[in-house]
Amino acid sequence: AAPEGPAGTGKTETVKDLAKALARLCVVFNCSDELDHLAMAKFFKGLAASGGWACFDEFNRIGPEVLSVIAQQILLIQSAIRERRTQFDFEGQMMPIKWTC
Repeated sequence: AAPEGPAGTGKTETVKDLAKALARLCVVFNCSDELDHLAMAKFFKGLAASGGWACFDEFNRIGPEVLSVIAQQILLIQSAIRERRTQFDFEGQMMPIKWTC
């Protein structure tokens, strides 16, 4: 899900509360314009392996060229979940995946 709306309306807290109600790990990540696709790849690997959720604050600060690569990374994870795989190739490395991520 991707909640959207004005600042200060409780989007992050809502996601955290939902995760808590479903007994899921939820990590809040504050994005910046200096974030690159390599840092996000490490983050996604952890989420995929743990089955955790992420809430990306200030996602709009990420540059378009980095967003393009991040979109491809997310598609890889979504495809692995859709195909009900227990492992998948993520940037040249076989990774375990939990479908709750």
